[in-house]
Amino acid sequence: MFENLSERLSGVFDRLTKQGALSEDDVKTALREVRVALLEADVSLPVARDFVKAVQEKATGQSVTRSITPGQQVVKIVHDELIGVLRGIGEPGALKIDNAPAPILMVGLQGGGKTTTTAKLAKRLKERDGKKILMASLDVNRPAAMEQLQILGRQIGVDTLPIVKGENPVQIAKRAKTQAALGGYDVYMLDTAGRLSIDEELMEQVKAVRDATNPRETLLVVDGLTGQDAVITAQNFDDRIGITGVVLTRMDGDGRGGAALSMRAVTGKPIKFVGLGEKLDALETFEPERIAGRILGMGDIVALVEKAQQTIEAEQAERMMRRFQKGQFNMNDLRMQLEQMIKMGGMEGMMSMMPGMGKMSKQMDSAGMDDRVLSQQIALINSMTKKERANPALLQASRKKRIAKGSGMQVSDLNKLLKMHRQMADMMKKMGKGGMLKMP
Repeated sequence: MFENLSERLSGVFDRLTKQGALSEDDVKTALREVRVALLEADVSLPVARDFVKAVQEKATGQSVTRSITPGQQVVKIVHDELIGVLRGIGEPGALKIDNAPAPILMVGLQGGGKTTTTAKLAKRLKERDGKKILMASLDVNRPAAMEQLQILGRQIGVDTLPIVKGENPVQIAKRAKTQAALGGYDVYMLDTAGRLSIDEELMEQVKAVRDATNPRETLLVVDGLTGQDAVITAQNFDDRIGITGVVLTRMDGDGRGGAALSMRAVTGKPIKFVGLGEKLDALETFEPERIAGRILGMGDIVALVEKAQQTIEAEQAERMMRRFQKGQFNMNDLRMQLEQMIKMGGMEGMMSMMPGMGKMSKQMDSAGMDDRVLSQQIALINSMTKKERANPALLQASRKKRIAKGSGMQVSDLNKLLKMHRQMADMMKKMGKGGMLKMP
């Protein structure tokens, strides 16, 4: 989502960090470029202006001129300011769902991914928090909207309110409230109807449902790719309905990312979750630190480890992190990563989180690399000896032929794997030296 902004800012900071000392003019010039980069990323003008002003106040004077590496100091100030802009009140992803059954009202425009997000959040609450969830579709306008939620409920093992034709949204909401109480549910989620644009009928309908259920959370689901339109939508819903948080969808797309940066600053409401794909587990807590790191091109290593810990033993994850810290990354490590990629939804999802791999995604697409390649690469690594896996530098021509033959692959396939390994190892080494890989 932040590739364009990340690329622009990386260029600015690359030039800054190469200079031994920075003058006030250097800082001003760099921050002018930062402002342009933010505006091009569809960040609203007032937010971009305030952001640059805050950074400039902190970056000029003692903190920069006396720093050993002033360029890095500016990067750190920008990073901290990004976190400040993105951070909301309370813990990221925290929901007020005490005093069962707790109603959660899902609102938004048509096409924003509201129904899918309802199912994603229900799955998350069920699996991570052990909650018993009931979902109810209040969309009596869109054809098959109720059936869609019912199908999603079956896929994730979450109950849905039986469909009764002819009821209006308020009647459905009241029936959901009753069934949630009688059925011993912890949470009931109300998926409201959307429109292509905000209109009076939509708002009155949502208001009526809100008044009938008194929701603990009112979550606005908006498409992150719509940029400033998403921010305007959030303002309108908050003014008319009163929202408690935002879920930004399609954050894995090629948009400019400005909605995420503007949303909190303009509306004052926290972004609680982000949708990162179509799969029903592709919903993540919105972590300002991680997003700031991603924008500055530092690689979302925290998310990588978190996902790894969900599927492998904690001890194995800690060992992996220690090796990363030391800049060590051999073929055994790569094989473990490839195996985890398969478990965690394939190459595309995982590579976007690996440090430095975001820029390689287009190269991988053009090279025809997909999830089938993962199994082939594991086969190549399995054909190596223990010594070769521990020290890939041993792999000369005769060894390469033997490994390729043993795995049923070509030497050219092995060369691609070795190139990928070198790039990842180099990035791990750089991050280890820079102290960016910290054990918790």
